[in-house]
Amino acid sequence: MIWLAFIMAFVSGPVWAGEAQPLGDDPAVEARLKHLAVELRCLVCQNQTLADSNAPLAEDLRREVREMIVKDMTDKEIIDFLVERYGDFVLYRPPLKATTTLLWVGPFVLLTVGATVLAITLRRRARRVVDAPVTDEEHRRVEQLLAEGGKRS
Repeated sequence: MIWLAFIMAFVSGPVWAGEAQPLGDDPAVEARLKHLAVELRCLVCQNQTLADSNAPLAEDLRREVREMIVKDMTDKEIIDFLVERYGDFVLYRPPLKATTTLLWVGPFVLLTVGATVLAITLRRRARRVVDAPVTDEEHRRVEQLLAEGGKRS
């Protein structure tokens, strides 16, 4: 009986849970935060925006951005502060400049190199392929094996 009461208390715990409280009271602040969080990269996840990430560092950055919004900093001031602190990497779409050229050109260079290697490999392989003629004896042997296989089924 005690075990049953313990199990019922343990299972019914989520029923007593309250609704999640919003992180901010001001909807305008939250709207600006969402707008900025889509433009910023999570420094841990690297392939997610700050809005999409659930990493603890992303939560800290969102809280920090929210505080800067409350301090009446403009979006440009907030982004400039984060870029100064973390570099262009914090931007989900970094600007094209000398330090970020590899980010923008790198995928195209890798694609070109990969396509070139593939083309060279396929050409070399095509040169090595030789059509082997089938003799009459080999042709008869194949037909015999096929005929025997059909009889067994």
